[in-house]
Amino acid sequence: MSDPPSESLVPVSAAGMVPFTAEERERVQRYTTLANAESTIRSYRTAWAEWVEWCAGRGFDPLPAVPGAIAAFATEMADAGAAVATIQRKVAAIGRMHREAGIDPPPTRELAVQRAMQGIRRSLGVAPRGARKPLTTRELRRLLAAVPLDTLAGKRDRALLLIGFYSAGRRSEVVALDVADLEEDADGLRLTIRRSKTDQEGEGTLKGVPRKADADLCPVRTLAAWLVAAGITSGPIFRRFDRWGNLTADRLTDQSVALIVKRACTRAGVDPARYAGHSLRSGFATSAAAAQVAEASIMRQTGHRSALMVRRYVRHGSVFVDNAASYVNL
Repeated sequence: MSDPPSESLVPVSAAGMVPFTAEERERVQRYTTLANAESTIRSYRTAWAEWVEWCAGRGFDPLPAVPGAIAAFATEMADAGAAVATIQRKVAAIGRMHREAGIDPPPTRELAVQRAMQGIRRSLGVAPRGARKPLTTRELRRLLAAVPLDTLAGKRDRALLLIGFYSAGRRSEVVALDVADLEEDADGLRLTIRRSKTDQEGEGTLKGVPRKADADLCPVRTLAAWLVAAGITSGPIFRRFDRWGNLTADRLTDQSVALIVKRACTRAGVDPARYAGHSLRSGFATSAAAAQVAEASIMRQTGHRSALMVRRYVRHGSVFVDNAASYVNL
């Protein structure tokens, strides 16, 4: 049985037949697919394809899989230099696809797989290797100084960098913003995030982006300058330019955020390989931790549900806060 299951679960009868009409099945498929973030579906589909190909080359059945094969797949990735997070994601995809096919608990829960993963984590460590650096306030000021103020593309890029940083939003949240999601008042901007990774039901969340004294570094005034210059009064806030430099009505993608960050790095003489779109969000959290902002306040702005990731930023940002070595001199 080598065909991968669909990315969403469609119930089947005991005989393996789908007990729906074609129209009913399409309706179930449409809504169950919406239960997953698009990026998660894409990531799992890619991981599953790799697993199927790996099994085909070794004579294993990918579904249902034997735990020893999954353990071998994971350890081979580790030996090839894959990061722990990458291995965990691919093993999770295998487990998810088994559950989608009605195999629950999946073989990824078996002791052989769990012990293999435990050994991989101990051997490689769980700290991210080659992780992108956070764009803290110092680095971000350097980038902004290199982005032109007098071009339409420069105005857009500056607004995106500042809104991305101060909203501490995920890339997908930043590029999804529409004019209707903005509400300006004396304190700054209220941003309505319609949907996020941790809000798949679409209840929406509200974030505040405050005004800053320096006009060139103020996210509120910089965004207003971009919207006025671009003549945008409705629809997507951050839009792409075509190959001839003309502004289009098309929304930027989340990958565009990384490209804009890297382009700004190149202009500023900073190694672009060390930074990506997520560097804005992680940079805010790191900078807030360095300023000794309370963990709960950081989480409220970033939207993290778990404190574990935020604490990683806190450790990084507060490493020189009340550092014992600072008080010891030779």
